[in-house]
Amino acid sequence: MANAITNAAPASMKAAPAAKRRSFGELLATDLRALPVVVGLVALWIFFAIQSDVFLSPRNLSNLLLQSVVVGIMSLGLLFVLLVKEIDLSVAAINGVTAVLMAKFIVDFGLSPWAAVAIAIAAGAIIGSLSARWMTYVGVPSFVVTLGLGLALNGAQLLILPPTARYGLMGSGIEEIAQTNIEGAASWVVWAIGLALFGMLALTNATRRKNAGLTVNFMSELVMPIVVGAILSGGTVLILNAHQGIPLMVLIFAVMLGVAGYVLKETQFGLYLYAVGNNDEAARRAGIKVGTIKMLAFAIAGGVAAIAGILAASRTLGVGVFSGGGVGGGTLLLESIAATVIGGVSLFGGRGSVHAALLGALVIGTVQNGLNLMGVENEIRLIVTGLLLVLAVSIDKLIEKATGQQVF
Repeated sequence: MANAITNAAPASMKAAPAAKRRSFGELLATDLRALPVVVGLVALWIFFAIQSDVFLSPRNLSNLLLQSVVVGIMSLGLLFVLLVKEIDLSVAAINGVTAVLMAKFIVDFGLSPWAAVAIAIAAGAIIGSLSARWMTYVGVPSFVVTLGLGLALNGAQLLILPPTARYGLMGSGIEEIAQTNIEGAASWVVWAIGLALFGMLALTNATRRKNAGLTVNFMSELVMPIVVGAILSGGTVLILNAHQGIPLMVLIFAVMLGVAGYVLKETQFGLYLYAVGNNDEAARRAGIKVGTIKMLAFAIAGGVAAIAGILAASRTLGVGVFSGGGVGGGTLLLESIAATVIGGVSLFGGRGSVHAALLGALVIGTVQNGLNLMGVENEIRLIVTGLLLVLAVSIDKLIEKATGQQVF
Protein backbone atom coordinates (compact mmCIF):
# COMPACT_ATOMS: atom_id res chain seq x y z
CA MET A 1 0.00 0.00 0.00
CA ALA A 2 2.78 2.39 0.89
CA ASN A 3 4.42 1.72 -2.44
CA ALA A 4 1.16 2.38 -4.26
CA ILE A 5 0.71 5.71 -2.49
CA THR A 6 4.27 6.67 -3.27
CA ASN A 7 3.92 5.80 -6.93
CA ALA A 8 0.63 7.68 -7.17
CA ALA A 9 2.01 10.84 -5.61
CA PRO A 10 2.26 13.76 -8.04
CA ALA A 11 5.72 14.68 -9.33
CA SER A 12 5.58 18.04 -7.54
CA MET A 13 5.37 16.23 -4.17
CA LYS A 14 8.45 14.12 -4.79
CA ALA A 15 11.62 15.36 -3.15
CA ALA A 16 14.04 17.09 -5.49
CA PRO A 17 17.32 15.26 -5.90
CA ALA A 18 20.00 16.63 -3.63
CA ALA A 19 22.62 18.75 -5.33
CA LYS A 20 25.87 16.93 -5.75
CA ARG A 21 28.55 18.27 -3.46
CA ARG A 22 31.67 19.30 -5.32
CA SER A 23 34.99 17.85 -4.23
CA PHE A 24 37.79 20.05 -2.93
CA GLY A 25 39.68 19.44 -6.17
CA GLU A 26 36.71 20.67 -8.21
CA LEU A 27 36.47 23.75 -6.00
CA LEU A 28 40.17 24.39 -6.60
CA ALA A 29 39.50 24.35 -10.32
CA THR A 30 36.66 26.87 -9.98
CA ASP A 31 35.69 28.93 -6.92
CA LEU A 32 38.94 28.42 -4.99
CA ARG A 33 41.24 28.90 -7.97
CA ALA A 34 43.11 31.68 -6.15
CA LEU A 35 43.83 29.55 -3.07
CA PRO A 36 47.20 28.10 -4.24
CA VAL A 37 48.37 31.61 -5.15
CA VAL A 38 47.34 33.00 -1.75
CA VAL A 39 49.06 30.11 0.05
CA GLY A 40 52.21 30.66 -2.00
CA LEU A 41 52.14 34.41 -1.31
CA VAL A 42 51.78 33.84 2.43
CA ALA A 43 54.67 31.35 2.31
CA LEU A 44 56.83 33.94 0.55
CA TRP A 45 55.97 36.58 3.15
CA ILE A 46 56.84 34.22 6.01
CA PHE A 47 60.14 33.28 4.37
CA PHE A 48 61.21 36.87 3.73
CA ALA A 49 60.04 37.98 7.19
CA ILE A 50 62.39 35.37 8.67
CA GLN A 51 65.24 36.52 6.43
CA SER A 52 64.79 40.27 7.06
CA ASP A 53 63.55 42.11 10.14
CA VAL A 54 62.31 45.06 8.06
CA PHE A 55 60.28 43.10 5.51
CA LEU A 56 57.00 43.42 7.44
CA SER A 57 57.61 47.01 8.53
CA PRO A 58 54.97 49.54 7.39
CA ARG A 59 57.57 51.42 5.36
CA ASN A 60 58.67 48.35 3.44
CA LEU A 61 55.13 47.06 2.88
CA SER A 62 54.19 50.47 1.47
CA ASN A 63 57.20 50.28 -0.84
CA LEU A 64 56.23 46.74 -1.84
CA LEU A 65 52.76 47.91 -2.88
CA LEU A 66 54.24 50.80 -4.87
CA GLN A 67 56.67 48.44 -6.59
CA SER A 68 53.76 46.17 -7.55
CA VAL A 69 51.53 48.87 -9.04
CA VAL A 70 53.03 49.15 -12.54
CA VAL A 71 53.26 45.39 -13.08
CA GLY A 72 49.78 44.96 -11.58
CA ILE A 73 48.23 47.51 -13.94
CA MET A 74 50.01 45.98 -16.93
CA SER A 75 48.74 42.56 -15.81
CA LEU A 76 45.21 43.93 -15.53
CA GLY A 77 45.32 45.06 -19.16
CA LEU A 78 46.75 41.75 -20.34
CA LEU A 79 43.89 39.97 -18.53
CA PHE A 80 41.38 41.29 -21.09
CA VAL A 81 43.51 40.07 -24.00
CA LEU A 82 44.17 36.63 -22.52
CA LEU A 83 40.46 36.18 -21.80
CA VAL A 84 39.76 36.25 -25.56
CA LYS A 85 42.50 33.69 -26.20
CA GLU A 86 45.04 36.14 -27.61
CA ILE A 87 48.39 37.57 -26.49
CA ASP A 88 49.80 41.10 -26.68
CA LEU A 89 53.60 41.34 -26.73
CA SER A 90 53.52 45.07 -27.48
CA VAL A 91 52.16 46.31 -24.13
CA ALA A 92 55.60 47.13 -22.70
CA ALA A 93 56.47 49.08 -25.86
CA ILE A 94 53.12 50.90 -25.66
CA ASN A 95 53.91 51.67 -22.03
CA GLY A 96 57.22 53.26 -23.01
CA VAL A 97 56.24 55.13 -26.18
CA THR A 98 53.09 56.69 -24.70
CA ALA A 99 55.02 57.87 -21.62
CA VAL A 100 57.62 59.47 -23.87
CA LEU A 101 54.86 60.99 -26.02
CA MET A 102 53.27 62.51 -22.92
CA ALA A 103 56.59 63.98 -21.82
CA LYS A 104 57.26 65.42 -25.29
CA PHE A 105 53.92 67.24 -25.32
CA ILE A 106 54.63 68.68 -21.87
CA VAL A 107 58.30 69.63 -22.28
CA ASP A 108 58.56 70.53 -25.96
CA PHE A 109 55.08 71.90 -26.68
CA GLY A 110 54.09 73.25 -23.25
CA LEU A 111 50.83 71.30 -23.16
CA SER A 112 48.95 70.93 -19.88
CA PRO A 113 50.12 67.76 -18.11
CA TRP A 114 46.58 66.42 -17.76
CA ALA A 115 45.85 67.04 -21.46
CA ALA A 116 49.09 65.22 -22.28
CA VAL A 117 48.03 62.35 -20.03
CA ALA A 118 44.68 62.07 -21.84
CA ILE A 119 46.42 62.06 -25.23
CA ALA A 120 48.85 59.35 -24.09
CA ILE A 121 46.05 57.09 -22.83
CA ALA A 122 44.04 57.61 -26.01
CA ALA A 123 47.14 56.85 -28.10
CA GLY A 124 47.69 53.61 -26.19
CA ALA A 125 44.08 52.53 -26.76
CA ILE A 126 44.24 53.38 -30.47
CA ILE A 127 47.51 51.48 -30.95
CA GLY A 128 46.04 48.44 -29.22
CA SER A 129 42.84 48.51 -31.27
CA LEU A 130 44.71 48.93 -34.56
CA SER A 131 46.87 45.89 -33.84
CA ALA A 132 43.72 43.86 -33.13
CA ARG A 133 42.09 45.18 -36.30
CA TRP A 134 45.07 44.07 -38.38
CA MET A 135 45.03 40.70 -36.66
CA THR A 136 41.32 40.05 -37.29
CA TYR A 137 41.20 41.54 -40.81
CA VAL A 138 44.33 39.94 -42.28
CA GLY A 139 44.26 36.80 -40.13
CA VAL A 140 47.81 37.09 -38.80
CA PRO A 141 48.28 35.57 -35.30
CA SER A 142 48.33 38.12 -32.48
CA PHE A 143 51.74 36.81 -31.38
CA VAL A 144 53.31 37.90 -34.67
CA VAL A 145 51.39 41.18 -35.02
CA THR A 146 52.14 42.42 -31.51
CA LEU A 147 55.74 41.24 -31.61
CA GLY A 148 56.34 43.25 -34.78
CA LEU A 149 54.39 46.20 -33.42
CA GLY A 150 56.49 46.18 -30.27
CA LEU A 151 59.70 46.36 -32.28
CA ALA A 152 58.30 49.23 -34.37
CA LEU A 153 57.21 51.14 -31.27
CA ASN A 154 60.67 50.72 -29.77
CA GLY A 155 62.07 52.47 -32.82
CA ALA A 156 59.40 55.18 -32.59
CA GLN A 157 60.30 55.72 -28.94
CA LEU A 158 63.93 56.38 -29.88
CA LEU A 159 62.85 58.81 -32.60
CA ILE A 160 60.61 60.79 -30.24
CA LEU A 161 63.28 61.17 -27.57
CA PRO A 162 65.56 64.23 -27.64
CA PRO A 163 69.34 63.95 -28.25
CA THR A 164 69.84 63.56 -24.50
CA ALA A 165 67.67 60.40 -24.67
CA ARG A 166 65.66 61.59 -21.65
CA TYR A 167 62.88 63.96 -20.69
CA GLY A 168 62.87 65.17 -17.08
CA LEU A 169 59.43 65.68 -15.53
CA MET A 170 60.41 67.34 -12.26
CA GLY A 171 58.18 70.37 -11.77
CA SER A 172 55.79 69.37 -14.57
CA GLY A 173 53.00 68.32 -12.22
CA ILE A 174 53.18 64.66 -13.24
CA GLU A 175 55.44 63.91 -10.27
CA GLU A 176 52.56 64.80 -7.92
CA ILE A 177 50.88 61.49 -8.75
CA ALA A 178 53.67 59.47 -7.13
CA GLN A 179 54.28 61.97 -4.34
CA THR A 180 50.67 62.23 -3.13
CA ASN A 181 49.52 60.20 -0.13
CA ILE A 182 46.09 60.06 1.50
CA GLU A 183 46.42 59.74 5.26
CA GLY A 184 44.52 60.20 8.51
CA ALA A 185 40.74 60.58 8.44
CA ALA A 186 40.73 60.97 4.65
CA SER A 187 42.16 57.47 4.24
CA TRP A 188 39.34 55.99 6.30
CA VAL A 189 36.76 57.90 4.28
CA VAL A 190 38.26 56.36 1.14
CA TRP A 191 38.14 52.94 2.83
CA ALA A 192 34.47 53.38 3.80
CA ILE A 193 33.47 54.47 0.30
CA GLY A 194 35.29 51.55 -1.29
CA LEU A 195 33.74 49.05 1.13
CA ALA A 196 30.26 50.49 0.55
CA LEU A 197 30.64 50.19 -3.22
CA PHE A 198 31.91 46.62 -2.86
CA GLY A 199 28.94 45.75 -0.61
CA MET A 200 26.45 47.28 -3.05
CA LEU A 201 27.98 45.30 -5.90
CA ALA A 202 27.82 42.04 -3.91
CA LEU A 203 24.21 42.74 -2.87
CA THR A 204 23.16 43.55 -6.44
CA ASN A 205 24.76 40.37 -7.72
CA ALA A 206 23.10 38.20 -5.05
CA THR A 207 19.70 39.84 -5.61
CA ARG A 208 19.88 39.35 -9.36
CA ARG A 209 20.77 35.67 -8.93
CA LYS A 210 17.86 35.19 -6.53
CA ASN A 211 15.41 36.91 -8.88
CA ALA A 212 16.61 34.61 -11.64
CA GLY A 213 15.60 31.60 -9.53
CA LEU A 214 19.13 30.57 -8.63
CA THR A 215 20.09 29.36 -5.18
CA VAL A 216 21.85 32.08 -3.21
CA ASN A 217 23.71 31.55 0.05
CA PHE A 218 23.73 35.07 1.48
CA MET A 219 26.22 34.09 4.18
CA SER A 220 28.90 32.82 1.78
CA GLU A 221 28.10 35.07 -1.18
CA LEU A 222 27.33 38.34 0.59
CA VAL A 223 28.20 38.51 4.29
CA MET A 224 31.54 36.69 4.23
CA PRO A 225 33.00 38.56 1.22
CA ILE A 226 32.12 41.90 2.82
CA VAL A 227 33.55 40.90 6.20
CA VAL A 228 36.76 39.52 4.68
CA GLY A 229 37.07 42.54 2.41
CA ALA A 230 36.58 44.91 5.36
CA ILE A 231 39.25 43.13 7.42
CA LEU A 232 41.85 42.93 4.65
CA SER A 233 41.33 46.47 3.36
CA GLY A 234 41.09 47.90 6.87
CA GLY A 235 44.32 46.18 7.87
CA THR A 236 46.00 47.54 4.75
CA VAL A 237 44.89 51.09 5.59
CA LEU A 238 46.20 50.70 9.14
CA ILE A 239 49.60 49.54 7.90
CA LEU A 240 49.86 52.28 5.28
CA ASN A 241 48.80 54.97 7.78
CA ALA A 242 51.63 53.81 10.03
CA HIS A 243 53.99 55.05 7.31
CA GLN A 244 52.70 57.92 5.16
CA GLY A 245 49.16 56.94 4.27
CA ILE A 246 47.67 55.45 1.12
CA PRO A 247 49.83 56.28 -1.93
CA LEU A 248 47.72 57.75 -4.71
CA MET A 249 49.27 55.25 -7.14
CA VAL A 250 47.99 52.36 -5.01
CA LEU A 251 44.54 53.96 -4.84
CA ILE A 252 44.49 54.36 -8.64
CA PHE A 253 45.32 50.65 -9.01
CA ALA A 254 42.56 49.73 -6.54
CA VAL A 255 39.99 51.81 -8.45
CA MET A 256 41.05 50.21 -11.72
CA LEU A 257 40.64 46.75 -10.17
CA GLY A 258 37.15 47.68 -9.01
CA VAL A 259 36.10 49.03 -12.40
CA ALA A 260 37.54 46.02 -14.22
CA GLY A 261 35.80 43.65 -11.79
CA TYR A 262 32.47 45.37 -12.43
CA VAL A 263 32.96 45.24 -16.20
CA LEU A 264 33.83 41.54 -16.19
CA LYS A 265 31.12 40.41 -13.78
CA GLU A 266 28.22 42.78 -14.30
CA THR A 267 28.21 43.81 -17.96
CA GLN A 268 27.30 42.15 -21.24
CA PHE A 269 30.75 43.02 -22.56
CA GLY A 270 32.34 40.98 -19.77
CA LEU A 271 30.11 38.03 -20.63
CA TYR A 272 31.12 38.33 -24.28
CA LEU A 273 34.81 38.32 -23.35
CA TYR A 274 34.47 34.96 -21.60
CA ALA A 275 32.27 33.57 -24.38
CA VAL A 276 34.78 34.50 -27.09
CA GLY A 277 37.64 33.08 -25.05
CA ASN A 278 35.90 29.76 -24.44
CA ASN A 279 34.69 29.23 -28.02
CA ASP A 280 34.93 32.05 -30.51
CA GLU A 281 33.12 30.14 -33.24
CA ALA A 282 30.15 29.42 -30.96
CA ALA A 283 30.17 33.05 -29.88
CA ARG A 284 30.12 34.17 -33.53
CA ARG A 285 27.16 31.90 -34.27
CA ALA A 286 25.37 33.33 -31.23
CA GLY A 287 25.57 36.79 -32.82
CA ILE A 288 28.54 38.15 -30.91
CA LYS A 289 30.82 40.37 -32.99
CA VAL A 290 34.03 38.55 -32.15
CA GLY A 291 36.29 40.94 -34.05
CA THR A 292 34.84 43.96 -32.23
CA ILE A 293 35.18 42.29 -28.83
CA LYS A 294 38.84 41.52 -29.53
CA MET A 295 39.49 45.07 -30.71
CA LEU A 296 38.00 46.43 -27.49
CA ALA A 297 40.07 43.99 -25.41
CA PHE A 298 43.28 45.11 -27.12
CA ALA A 299 42.25 48.77 -26.84
CA ILE A 300 41.78 48.33 -23.08
CA ALA A 301 45.17 46.64 -22.80
CA GLY A 302 46.82 49.49 -24.72
CA GLY A 303 45.13 52.23 -22.72
CA VAL A 304 45.91 50.50 -19.43
CA ALA A 305 49.56 50.06 -20.48
CA ALA A 306 49.70 53.81 -21.13
CA ILE A 307 48.36 54.50 -17.63
CA ALA A 308 51.06 52.23 -16.20
CA GLY A 309 53.68 54.13 -18.20
CA ILE A 310 52.44 57.46 -16.87
CA LEU A 311 52.59 56.23 -13.28
CA ALA A 312 56.08 54.83 -13.81
CA ALA A 313 57.21 58.17 -15.28
CA SER A 314 55.76 59.97 -12.28
CA ARG A 315 57.71 57.76 -9.91
CA THR A 316 61.02 57.99 -11.77
CA LEU A 317 60.59 61.73 -12.49
CA GLY A 318 61.29 61.26 -16.17
CA VAL A 319 61.18 59.09 -19.26
CA GLY A 320 63.84 57.79 -21.61
CA VAL A 321 65.15 54.66 -23.27
CA PHE A 322 64.47 52.90 -19.97
CA SER A 323 60.71 53.59 -20.14
CA GLY A 324 58.52 50.55 -20.68
CA GLY A 325 61.22 48.36 -19.19
CA GLY A 326 63.76 49.69 -21.68
CA VAL A 327 63.75 49.49 -25.46
CA GLY A 328 62.85 45.89 -26.23
CA GLY A 329 60.51 45.63 -23.25
CA GLY A 330 63.16 44.40 -20.83
CA THR A 331 61.75 42.49 -17.90
CA LEU A 332 58.52 44.51 -17.71
CA LEU A 333 56.81 42.52 -20.45
CA LEU A 334 57.95 39.19 -19.00
CA GLU A 335 56.99 40.18 -15.45
CA SER A 336 53.56 41.40 -16.60
CA ILE A 337 52.79 38.15 -18.42
CA ALA A 338 54.18 36.13 -15.51
CA ALA A 339 52.06 38.05 -12.99
CA THR A 340 48.91 37.47 -15.03
CA VAL A 341 49.49 33.74 -15.38
CA ILE A 342 50.75 33.26 -11.80
CA GLY A 343 47.59 35.00 -10.61
CA GLY A 344 45.45 32.34 -12.28
CA VAL A 345 44.57 33.60 -15.78
CA SER A 346 44.52 30.95 -18.48
CA LEU A 347 46.85 31.33 -21.45
CA PHE A 348 44.18 29.63 -23.55
CA GLY A 349 41.28 31.99 -22.95
CA GLY A 350 38.00 32.04 -21.07
CA ARG A 351 39.25 31.92 -17.48
CA GLY A 352 40.51 34.62 -15.16
CA SER A 353 39.38 37.43 -12.88
CA VAL A 354 40.71 40.75 -11.62
CA HIS A 355 42.16 39.32 -8.43
CA ALA A 356 44.69 37.53 -10.64
CA ALA A 357 46.31 40.86 -11.52
CA LEU A 358 46.55 41.82 -7.86
CA LEU A 359 47.83 38.48 -6.57
CA GLY A 360 50.26 37.98 -9.45
CA ALA A 361 51.69 41.47 -9.05
CA LEU A 362 52.08 40.94 -5.30
CA VAL A 363 53.95 37.68 -5.92
CA ILE A 364 56.32 39.37 -8.40
CA GLY A 365 56.71 42.42 -6.13
CA THR A 366 57.32 40.26 -3.06
CA VAL A 367 60.07 38.28 -4.81
CA GLN A 368 61.74 41.47 -6.02
CA ASN A 369 61.42 43.29 -2.70
CA GLY A 370 62.41 40.36 -0.51
CA LEU A 371 65.46 39.38 -2.55
CA ASN A 372 66.61 43.00 -2.66
CA LEU A 373 66.45 43.13 1.14
CA MET A 374 68.52 39.95 1.26
CA GLY A 375 71.11 41.52 -1.05
CA VAL A 376 70.50 38.92 -3.75
CA GLU A 377 71.51 39.92 -7.28
CA ASN A 378 69.02 40.66 -10.04
CA GLU A 379 69.95 37.48 -11.94
CA ILE A 380 68.63 35.32 -9.10
CA ARG A 381 65.38 37.32 -9.01
CA LEU A 382 64.80 36.58 -12.69
CA ILE A 383 65.48 32.88 -12.13
CA VAL A 384 63.04 32.75 -9.20
CA THR A 385 60.35 34.61 -11.18
CA GLY A 386 60.73 32.21 -14.10
CA LEU A 387 60.49 29.19 -11.82
CA LEU A 388 57.37 30.62 -10.16
CA LEU A 389 55.75 31.01 -13.58
CA VAL A 390 56.49 27.38 -14.47
CA LEU A 391 55.23 26.28 -11.05
CA ALA A 392 51.97 28.20 -11.44
CA VAL A 393 51.22 26.66 -14.84
CA SER A 394 52.19 23.22 -13.52
CA ILE A 395 49.76 23.55 -10.61
CA ASP A 396 46.98 24.38 -13.08
CA LYS A 397 47.74 21.26 -15.12
CA LEU A 398 47.90 19.06 -12.00
CA ILE A 399 44.50 20.35 -10.88
CA GLU A 400 43.15 19.63 -14.36
CA LYS A 401 44.43 16.05 -14.25
CA ALA A 402 43.19 15.47 -10.69
CA THR A 403 39.65 16.76 -11.29
CA GLY A 404 39.13 15.81 -14.91
CA GLN A 405 38.14 19.41 -15.60
CA GLN A 406 39.71 21.60 -18.23
CA VAL A 407 41.08 24.60 -16.37
CA PHE A 408 42.74 26.08 -19.46
